[in-house]
Amino acid sequence: MATPNIPKALQQYQQVNTQSGVAYASPHRLIQMLMEGALERIATAKGYIQRQDIVAKGEQIGKAIDIIGGLREGLNHEAGGEIAANLDALYDYLQRRLLEANLNSDVAILDEVADLLRPIKEAWDTISETNTHSASAAVDTPA
Repeated sequence: MATPNIPKALQQYQQVNTQSGVAYASPHRLIQMLMEGALERIATAKGYIQRQDIVAKGEQIGKAIDIIGGLREGLNHEAGGEIAANLDALYDYLQRRLLEANLNSDVAILDEVADLLRPIKEAWDTISETNTHSASAAVDTPA
């Protein structure tokens, strides 16, 4: 009897679960998912640095940079005003620091980026779904 490939099956399940979660998520939840994804990639990259897996580290940091880029592109500068401008500057800084962390395999920089992103995510998490319309004015999200 063949032994099933459990890790591959789990990965496929997670991919389908993530895709279906995105398909049915509110704009508020999508932003939460992006922030969660960036923090997860940063944590994973940190582990790869400690194990000296340079290729996997680069892939994870690259994904974190892309996710933060997606958050940045979603900002609505017209509606968000100063908040959107501040988030844009923060996201730009985070992306630059992630590039530096990748070049130098620097765990401390990854910690810095996570420490800066985490309070933004926590603040976003405290916004109730019923208040998302007014709270998400700084973010250009589809209705």
